[in-house]
Amino acid sequence: MDQLVTANVATNLYWLGRNLERAKQMLYKISKAYDLIIDVDRDAGVKLFQTFDIKLEYSDSVDFLQQAIMGEHSSNILEIMTNARESAIICRHRIDSEAFGEMIELHALFDTLTKTDIEIDYKLIDKAHSLISEIYGALAKREHTNNSDLFIRMGKLVEEADFRLRFNKDETITMTVIDEIDAIVKTLSDEDEESTKQTQSQSSDETDLITAINTKINQVIVE
Repeated sequence: MDQLVTANVATNLYWLGRNLERAKQMLYKISKAYDLIIDVDRDAGVKLFQTFDIKLEYSDSVDFLQQAIMGEHSSNILEIMTNARESAIICRHRIDSEAFGEMIELHALFDTLTKTDIEIDYKLIDKAHSLISEIYGALAKREHTNNSDLFIRMGKLVEEADFRLRFNKDETITMTVIDEIDAIVKTLSDEDEESTKQTQSQSSDETDLITAINTKINQVIVE
């Protein structure tokens, strides 16, 4: 019975994994761009968000943090964490209690910014990264991997692959990430070996590769 996961729960577990990893990756990129804006390149934040087809405007490094984390755009960290929180609540019965509590705390960390005059700085980003690490640590404590864990892991890996492709990271490591996605899909869907190789045979183009991965995931989640 523990292994049975409905399509709705599976989808939310998957997007929980994606949004957690998206927040982690975005916060890392924002932190690096912040340092560059201060010392090297005032337009580093503009260039970063262009990668996501977002036109970001800011007056200085402090305003960059405000706009990057709380601005009205699709990579708004509060929105990402709100989506993660909603998924976590739906899947509450499938998530480690410690990890769930830390997810709620992580969302509250950013939600508080909308209700106070607290200035966003690198300390807040460090706190967020620490909470995300604690969430991943709590999820990894399970004695065995069940389907719930696999859906979260798959979401995390897909988001990691997306970022690696966007920022032209080492192709060998990227394909290792994709190999693990394929392995999880195979485990969840009992695909044959030939089918699991189809993702890697796709074009190396970012859009084609991510589309191929998402198609395989939909075969697992959507009935």
